[in-house]
Amino acid sequence: MITYNDLYEALRKERYSEQLQLLTKKFIKEVSEYLKEKKQMGNKEEEIFSEAMMKNKKQYENAVSMFKELMLRRKKKILNLVFIATETGVAKRDYENMTDYEKSLFEKIMEAINASEREMNKIMEGQEAEEEKTKLVLLKEKIPEFLDMTGEKQGPYEKGEIANLGTEIAGILISSGKAEIIEEE
Repeated sequence: MITYNDLYEALRKERYSEQLQLLTKKFIKEVSEYLKEKKQMGNKEEEIFSEAMMKNKKQYENAVSMFKELMLRRKKKILNLVFIATETGVAKRDYENMTDYEKSLFEKIMEAINASEREMNKIMEGQEAEEEKTKLVLLKEKIPEFLDMTGEKQGPYEKGEIANLGTEIAGILISSGKAEIIEEE
């Protein structure tokens, strides 16, 4: 079971070190149990104004503040590690000191930054994301041959067929209920 002093010591180490400090695997669960216990002790009706009750209430409030500050400092360090990892390609510094949820956070942020980097590189290479010129649709009924907006022949299409049509044509068919868009992932 974690104590007030353990929480204080964890925060002190995190404050005065640039590196992410190692926490036990059950640290967050133990802090949660500790805070619940302190809160229950503070909710007892007998001797509300006793010195022990006042001290317990103050310890609870301080413990909550310390835990919030500890988590904030750890998040800042993780963001810094993500920045370093995206710039250098080395992503394992302090990784072993992260809790499971922090590892998940780290991976998700890395993934988002890498995706935005790829988008930026596409733009830099002149491959700007053009507006979609075609849409993939599922035809709900038989459509006879027709001319598209450029005068080219399209169709005929059978009911249940999938077609890649120009955005404007697809819009017309969808709004008239003759087709539905197929969502792409």
